[in-house]
Amino acid sequence: MRRWILASCPLIVIFVLSGYGFKSFSVEVPRQLKVKKPILVSYPQEEALLVNYQIAPPFLGSQFIGFKEALAFKESQGNYFVTNTYGYMGKYQFGIGTLELVGVYDGNQFLNNPVLQEKVFQVNTSRNKWILRKDIKRYVGVRMNGILITESGILAAAHLAGPGNVKLYLRSHGRMELSDGYGTSISNYMKKFAGYDVSMVEAKRNPRI
Repeated sequence: MRRWILASCPLIVIFVLSGYGFKSFSVEVPRQLKVKKPILVSYPQEEALLVNYQIAPPFLGSQFIGFKEALAFKESQGNYFVTNTYGYMGKYQFGIGTLELVGVYDGNQFLNNPVLQEKVFQVNTSRNKWILRKDIKRYVGVRMNGILITESGILAAAHLAGPGNVKLYLRSHGRMELSDGYGTSISNYMKKFAGYDVSMVEAKRNPRI
């Protein structure tokens, strides 16, 4: 009798536990947490909150590609399809006057054509290098306002303010300073974009698309 009880106890325990082990439990989601329709979430809501959290551009080296992509990031954060409050367009923020100088007369076509924007940047940089060729030869290596003048700094400043204003800056030894509508100055670009190797840019007189 005792032997039978000892043999049957494990079976009884297994039977009891199996009755609990295979029960399913369901949890009801509270009504206020249920999603009734898709919601588009944009964070942060205020664009001003992004000012102190800008992502740095990827470093693409000190060759021409690094120069143009760093400049594009400063101009538009690399956005081909943006127009600023002054009407400057695209990744490199060109005005319609500059576009016409290189043979582009349709702003909408320009804004919606990334390939064309890249061509315009190349052509305009070649144009600026031609106009400033004598100043590049004369002033590269000179310090003005504590800033070492470099060829890439000169070309970046010409993109910002135009080659004529860069000539005035250099020939006045930094006294004729100019800033754009947002307060960015020639000397700021001279410093920020110094030291890139832009020797592959060919100086061209009146190049066109």
